[in-house]
Amino acid sequence: MIGLEKKLTLYGFNNLTKSLSFNIYDVCYAETEREKNDYIEYIDEQYNSERLTNILCKVAEIIGANILNISKQDYEPQGASVNLLIAEGPLPPNQIDETCNQGKLNGMPLHSETVHAHLDKSHITVHTYPEYHPENTISTFRVDIDVSTCGMISPLNALNFLIDSFDSDIITIDYRVRGFTRDIHGKKYYIDHDIKSIQDYIDENTLRKYDAVDVNVYQSNTFHTKMLIKEIELQNYLFNQDVYELPPTKRLEIIDSLRKEMIEIFSGMNIYES
Repeated sequence: MIGLEKKLTLYGFNNLTKSLSFNIYDVCYAETEREKNDYIEYIDEQYNSERLTNILCKVAEIIGANILNISKQDYEPQGASVNLLIAEGPLPPNQIDETCNQGKLNGMPLHSETVHAHLDKSHITVHTYPEYHPENTISTFRVDIDVSTCGMISPLNALNFLIDSFDSDIITIDYRVRGFTRDIHGKKYYIDHDIKSIQDYIDENTLRKYDAVDVNVYQSNTFHTKMLIKEIELQNYLFNQDVYELPPTKRLEIIDSLRKEMIEIFSGMNIYES
């Protein structure tokens, strides 16, 4: 969806840096201590470093980047991180640092616990943060993904794939273009594509599911979008429980708790504290 101006002929390399910060929250109702622990274990297994690596490799493919090196790590008691270094185009073998694994070791895909991925002047990272409060029935799972690219490739192209890769109740997206490049006449360009809102790059069917708010600073090429899920289908938020086993009053109570938690996270402030 995003591309360079076709008539723009550059002098030298495109020095613009395009950075996408993608932050999601998944909220769940877990009443007992066992349910809370089971939820954390489920999330930790569902979004371990191996699956996250596959997601980021797909992101690199979508934006047209070439992976030079991959790092990944699972943590105790929970959480995982993955880092990819990417290049805009394939590099000749003699230009690739011999410490870069390109996602392989001795020509074979890596399956070890720690892998490192490098990109040329660009990177993709992901970190997960499962958590719950010991006195609260609401558990949350946060994912932070950063995609930073130089040159023609743009991280916005992978936005819909990232949204679809996670169960997202609250989404916060920041996009910024920094630096400048020049055309052959020496004129500086501080952005090489048209953008009014991050929402323009999100699938319309996805947008209909969320309330979305923009805060954009066009003078600095900084764009910010927050999204909050509209409808709560309670069964999707229960862990090891059947919604039809709960009395109607309990269902309303749980939905109210979930909505309050989401609104506070979306707003970035404590609204309902007693």
